[in-house]
Amino acid sequence: MKRLLHMLIHYIELPPGWMMMFAAIAWGQAQILPLHVLGRVGDFAGMALVGLGLAVSGWAALHFVLERTSLIPRETPNKLVTTGLYRLSRNPIYLADAGILVGLILIWDALPSLILVPLFIKVIERRFILREEAFIRDRFGAEFDAYAARVRRWI
Repeated sequence: MKRLLHMLIHYIELPPGWMMMFAAIAWGQAQILPLHVLGRVGDFAGMALVGLGLAVSGWAALHFVLERTSLIPRETPNKLVTTGLYRLSRNPIYLADAGILVGLILIWDALPSLILVPLFIKVIERRFILREEAFIRDRFGAEFDAYAARVRRWI
């Protein structure tokens, strides 16, 4: 049972889980303090951001599949992915998650929850990105350093 719980936490404690938690907070805020300010504009803008975020995330993940390396944080990559969206951002999937969060906030008209977006970015950076980059730097050395010098962490 303990092993099952550990395995469950291992896979739940991933960036999409954090995004869902922040989204749940925004949804709760919208239920407690409904604003009804944005209307259809918020719906369309939010749906566009969610759609774009899902597309970016899928496209970025596809690069890992095509390179036959792991995209799961805490798993060992066997190749440094620097093609496609990774030429523009070292973290396009995390950027897409932030875009999806903004989109959901707009759809729910939960404008006070926009404050959650920079908080989400900081949590992701501290819980995942800094560790991942240190691990990747150890694994790929000068190749990662050259890549990091060329490509920004976010955009």
